[in-house]
Amino acid sequence: MLRFGTAGLRGPLQDGPDGMNVTTVIRATAGLAEWLRMRCLGGGLVIVGRDARHGSAEFGVATAEVFAAAGFSVLALPRPLPTPVVAFAVRELGAVAGVQITASHNPPNDNGYKVYLDGGSQLIPPADAEIEQCIEAAAEPISRADPLPTAPDPTVLGLPAGASVSEMGEELVRRYLARVASLPQVIGGPVADARESLPRKGLRIALTPMHGVGGELAVTALHAAGFTDVHVVIDQFAPDPDFPTVAFPNPEEPGASDKLLALARRVNADLAIALDPDADRCAIGVPGPGGWRMLRGDETGVLLADYVLRTAPEQALAATTLVSSRLLSKLAPARGARYAETLTGFKWLARAGEGLVYAYEEAIGHCVDPAAVRDKDGISAAVAAADLVARLRAEGRGLHDVLDDYALEFGLHAGDQVSLRLADQAAAAEVVARLRDTPPDSIAGQPVTCTDLLQARGRMHTDALIFEGAAQRIVIRPSGTEPKLKCYLEVVEPVPSRDALPEAKLAAAQRLGELRAYCEKL
Repeated sequence: MLRFGTAGLRGPLQDGPDGMNVTTVIRATAGLAEWLRMRCLGGGLVIVGRDARHGSAEFGVATAEVFAAAGFSVLALPRPLPTPVVAFAVRELGAVAGVQITASHNPPNDNGYKVYLDGGSQLIPPADAEIEQCIEAAAEPISRADPLPTAPDPTVLGLPAGASVSEMGEELVRRYLARVASLPQVIGGPVADARESLPRKGLRIALTPMHGVGGELAVTALHAAGFTDVHVVIDQFAPDPDFPTVAFPNPEEPGASDKLLALARRVNADLAIALDPDADRCAIGVPGPGGWRMLRGDETGVLLADYVLRTAPEQALAATTLVSSRLLSKLAPARGARYAETLTGFKWLARAGEGLVYAYEEAIGHCVDPAAVRDKDGISAAVAAADLVARLRAEGRGLHDVLDDYALEFGLHAGDQVSLRLADQAAAAEVVARLRDTPPDSIAGQPVTCTDLLQARGRMHTDALIFEGAAQRIVIRPSGTEPKLKCYLEVVEPVPSRDALPEAKLAAAQRLGELRAYCEKL
């Protein structure tokens, strides 16, 4: 049976309990419905959304029908929409749960079932195991509503009685877009020049949704926020479940953003934005001394953290995960904020603590507005990044200048990732087990100590190993959603002066290359 991983159920489109199919979806929904009833949440509102992958429409209908037959009020969103819209809707309407049918950035033959609880946050233990037990106990055949799921009272959305489900869904989309468009004023704060046209007017953006469902909403949100000069990668803009122009529909994958960067160069853009297929992740590209490049998730993460913390209350909380750069742990206190670290996944980051104003994970996931969306949100991150670039542009500066400032202030933090695709998830776990049994005492010629997080207690207990040495760090873990072994690398080089930056960057690149070579042989 498929199990809840880092971000819900995911698997290949195939028959049987280990695949994504209608039977799997029906049983999962029946189990989730029973779990909710056991907690006196039966009859509450459930939000159901979907992306545009193969099977998503059919799975979305099955999910809505089973919830309705179980006595829940169901609001099924009217069309394929980004995952953050479901997270927003659950929080906005106080729903008891939300389900998004999506496999995010997985290969074309995959799909998934993502669950939101607790005010729009992802599922965490022990609820995941409890729901799995309910799924295993689900009897077949399971009843489904006929002909249509029951819908909530439209007046809760300020709509007239008798409004259709589609009208209610579109009203939620409008509310989401209005919230995202307000971020430059709410988070970014007033600009130095009070004229409304400055600094956003004239900023040119290249954008791709990578064949996913985020293109229309991203362009609409950017326009509403004042960024009207947006150019899109035409042959990647419409949703296409086959993802024909990329080997893997993930902006992190080598070559996935080539078309975007080519467009950015062609139109002389100031910023390039790549969303993953369900638009919960955002990668950005910028022009620099060596030409255009995509920033790493850690680089974008700390830039957006600084952007948010400038206007955040004293002692606000910024969070990232144990596999991300250590730079945020230095920047946050320097900006008068608190810092927290969690396991990988936004199911943990969203619960990092009171006063959370920003969270990110190195896998290009950014939460810039946790008051509205307690999950990663690529569209709101895109608007925030555009506003940051526009403000810097008005000062004659760019993101590379700010990253260099960080190197001078905190030391140069350079990172990389090695992602080894294996036969299955068990194979990745076996590699970690082997390293646990016989951990190395040195890596790339540097002594290291090993921390085994299987020995940790509480929320930091997980199947991962951390190897730390003098100004270098490797975290190794099996992926929770794909058959991959993931290795997260970071080195730190001192930068005594701006003139020393080029030498520090070369030294960091050499050390990262040595760490990468070690991991590739695992």
